Amino acid sequence: MNQWVNVTDTFSESQRHYKNTYLEICEVLDEIVEVSLFSSVDDPYEIYLSFGIMYGIVYADKENAYEKREQIKSDLEKEYSKNKEPSSEFINSFVKKHDVCLPSDVFFDEDAWMEAFMKM
Repeated sequence: MNQWVNVTDTFSESQRHYKNTYLEICEVLDEIVEVSLFSSVDDPYEIYLSFGIMYGIVYADKENAYEKREQIKSDLEKEYSKNKEPSSEFINSFVKKHDVCLPSDVFFDEDAWMEAFMKM
């Protein structure tokens, strides 16, 4: 059985501060799947995820952020255990279920992503 590894301590205190957020926890599964939770004083919490070609942010209010993170981890772990890469069906349903957004401050090559997505 695969286990999540907490790698939060590999980041220095200054690295854990990003814009107006703070990295609360970062966990990885087999160095393939990552789920990180960033807190914020004034804005919604951000749950960053990456798995294969899929990555994004899910916004959550403070009261539900940790529970939402656990739901996301569970869904990603099931797909990883089953397929090792996210299927197009999984990506579509996961993005809708969790309202995944693309980070606005990360360069995104839509053409390259679509090409990879269409090969699935």
